[in-house]
Amino acid sequence: MQIKKTSQKPFWSQMGALKPTFAYLVLVLLHTHTYPGAGAAAHAQQQAEWKSATATYSNQTYDSIVIEGACGYGDLHRTSYGKHSAGLSSMLFERGSTCGGCFELRCVDHILWCLRGSPSVILTATDFCPPNYGLPADYGGWCNFPKAHFEMSEAAFAEIAEPRADLIPVQYRRVNCERNGGIRFTVKGSSYFHQVLITNVGLDGQVIAVKVKGSKTGWIPMGRNWGQNWQCNINLAGQPLSFEVTTSGGKTVTSYNVAPANWRFGQTFQGKQF
Repeated sequence: MQIKKTSQKPFWSQMGALKPTFAYLVLVLLHTHTYPGAGAAAHAQQQAEWKSATATYSNQTYDSIVIEGACGYGDLHRTSYGKHSAGLSSMLFERGSTCGGCFELRCVDHILWCLRGSPSVILTATDFCPPNYGLPADYGGWCNFPKAHFEMSEAAFAEIAEPRADLIPVQYRRVNCERNGGIRFTVKGSSYFHQVLITNVGLDGQVIAVKVKGSKTGWIPMGRNWGQNWQCNINLAGQPLSFEVTTSGGKTVTSYNVAPANWRFGQTFQGKQF
């Protein structure tokens, strides 16, 4: 009896033909899977839910709400926030941790005061709107806890509502901050008390941690003094300074040697941006 030979290839040889298909499936799975931190924070900002609040405006010089607010930014025009600054009620201010954060606002549900089409405006948190428990929440006590309220400049207010209005209903949501240039570091303090004011922060704009490094030191954590002023008790004179900034979204950017060895208190230096 003659045994007929077959031309069937060994199993391991056939596997070679499956390699392109297997590789294609792997690529598809990688493309469709969302990894934590890979744009997830930015997507969450874009999809932030609108919430209800109220808004008023304050007449101040140069269309700004304040020259120096509770976040410690000083002249708001020099720090680039200007008319798009806002004072927040304690519900939103969160003891200063929200300083530098950006909010999108639009006037809603008022046919007389809201501009047609409900245009929006983006504001930066720069100040605290204190409560007034001697007045009702709907008449003067707008910033009483737990109300969400924004105190705007008249110029910014006019971008979403008629200036004749005194109090308007708004919707707000957190958005990423669009900044020109890098993060700015203003060095303050004295020989053994080092303080830095941090401004012009991108992404969510809300700084939660800062470290400083001299040429003769390692990375030194700084504590929040108030607003966006951060401090540490060490003499860094004569050393070029580097800074590490972390936002509430968990992103960190490091700016190396932004201040030269001959820096002086009161000077402002520009680092990297998110």
